[in-house]
Parts: sequence; structure tokens; C-alpha cells
Amino acid sequence: MKTYSAKPTDVERAWHIVDLDGQTVGRAATQIASLLRGKHKPTFTPHVDGGDFVVCINADKVVFTGNKLDQKRYYRHSGYTGGIKDMTAKELLERRPEDVIRFAVKGMLPKGPLGRQIFKKLKVYTGSEHPHEPQQPQPFEL
Repeated sequence: MKTYSAKPTDVERAWHIVDLDGQTVGRAATQIASLLRGKHKPTFTPHVDGGDFVVCINADKVVFTGNKLDQKRYYRHSGYTGGIKDMTAKELLERRPEDVIRFAVKGMLPKGPLGRQIFKKLKVYTGSEHPHEPQQPQPFEL
């Protein structure tokens, strides 16, 4: 019996909508990353982008467990000497709440060209409004 390997032309993509209201960041990010990669499908192939599109709403209402809100730090570097900047999870959640989910999911995806291609299928919004109604996303319970 031969092993099935999906081809990029055979992939059927669906749209899922995930409500992050009251959800823990890491637990939600693992399931979102799994949907993006296509691990929930029987045709999962590790080297092919076979996942679905995911629309996340209410990103500003996610929660952190423990003291992570004050102790977790996000870093970025400008490329210049001494150009490192950092902010706590609380500050990032106030300024750019979408980035909290983006950073968490991006760290769980493969590194390289495949991971960058998969990451483009993630859409994150702070409120409950989003411009993807014509795609008819199906609700996904976390």
C-alpha cells in the first residue's frame, strides 16, 4: 500500500471563524496553528500547505494565566547597535492586541518559506467585525 501525499492542487480550503473572548492565549494559538497547517484533515502532508483560512475576532479579550501579563516580554530589534526594544504583554495588549495572537501562532508554525505562506492565511481583528463575511466562515469552537 502506498503512502498518500497531497499535492498543492488537490487542497480544498475552508474558512473558520474563532472567537477569542475569554480564551487563554497559548491554548487558542495551538488550535489555530493546527487549523492553519491542516492537521485536522485526513490528507495532512507536512511539506504541503493544506490548511484552512482562520479569522480571529475579539483579540483584545484574550487572557493570560499567572503573572504573564506583567512578566512576559516581547522583543524587537531595529537592526542598529543598541536598537532592541521590549514591552510587556500588558502594554502590547493595550497598543496592538492583534499582535499578541500573531506572535503566539507564528512561533508554532514551521520556520522558512512554508511557514510564511501558512501564516498569511491568518486574519486577526480586535472587535467582532471583520470583512470576510462573503467567504462564509464557519464557527470553530476552541
